[in-house]
Amino acid sequence: MKKIIFTLASLCAVAMFTAGCNTMAGAGKDIERAGDKIEKSAERNK
Repeated sequence: MKKIIFTLASLCAVAMFTAGCNTMAGAGKDIERAGDKIEKSAERNK
């Protein structure tokens, strides 16, 4: 039973992630933007 719940939760998480980004290419762009913001913040706080 726990395996089924875990599988369903994982599928829901993946569905929400891909729906939010529309495509996996979009996910890559989102991750890249987040990395850029972290990098800029690190530069400002040296």
